[in-house]
Amino acid sequence: MTQTPKEKIVFLNEVLGAKYPNPKSELQYDSPFQLLVSTIMAAQATDRQVNIITRELFKIAPDAESLSRLELDTVIGFVRSINYFNTKAKNILEVSRILVARYNGRVPETREELESLPGVGRKTANVVLSNAFGLAVMPVDTHVHRVSNRIGLVHTNKPEQTETELMKIIPEAWVINFHHYLLLHGRYTCKAKKPECSRCEVSSVCDYTQKN
Repeated sequence: MTQTPKEKIVFLNEVLGAKYPNPKSELQYDSPFQLLVSTIMAAQATDRQVNIITRELFKIAPDAESLSRLELDTVIGFVRSINYFNTKAKNILEVSRILVARYNGRVPETREELESLPGVGRKTANVVLSNAFGLAVMPVDTHVHRVSNRIGLVHTNKPEQTETELMKIIPEAWVINFHHYLLLHGRYTCKAKKPECSRCEVSSVCDYTQKN
């Protein structure tokens, strides 16, 4: 019998919740500011690459005030190994200066304020709101978008649509962890080019597996 998206949500929460107890971001950070900087860097880059960079960057500039005092060339020197390093360096430096000037160095806690910062789109804002401030929002990256559609939780073309549809069917208390379940499942099992369906714990409810 075909399961509804809400029934699949219950199944996934149980199975992936057992596989990934107490899930959290794989980015390494000690504050909302460090998470914000790391997430800006992580676009088109792996968490592993970002963690290597921030491990050194945050030694000399762990907060907005200290980072805002760096020269652009210094920031570029740290981030040169990732894609779009020039743009990311400029955005990180400008974000730090704005936070110091407008928010006393603190990261704002609303999506609107976050999205007003250079280099911060909806997904990045949601990552910060969810992981740093514990708000029930759904960051949708390529993994979450892909997995949600393959399994059949949603049938959408754009990440923004995926976010909207997921928020309709996931119980609010589950949202934060469920984001990590989908992301981690996409990163390590339901991969973009070669999904590992033969060892997938949730293949029994997956539309992609049944069609292929």
